[in-house]
Amino acid sequence: MTNNDLTGAVWHKSTRSAGGQNCVEVADNLPQVVAVRDTKNRDAGTLLFTHDEWAAFVSGVKAGEFDLPA
Repeated sequence: MTNNDLTGAVWHKSTRSAGGQNCVEVADNLPQVVAVRDTKNRDAGTLLFTHDEWAAFVSGVKAGEFDLPA
């Protein structure tokens, strides 16, 4: 499988999206990459991250690293 081969990707949205239309979908079941795409426009392209990059991003989100000022 190459990094651009998304065959077998299992896409899911956050459970916090509550069916909203401003969501992204993530496929984290692939061996080499984590893929992210826009729910509204799935054919517009896909961002690919290594598993380490994705883990660092998720850790930053959980730590509030990207929160906007109140």
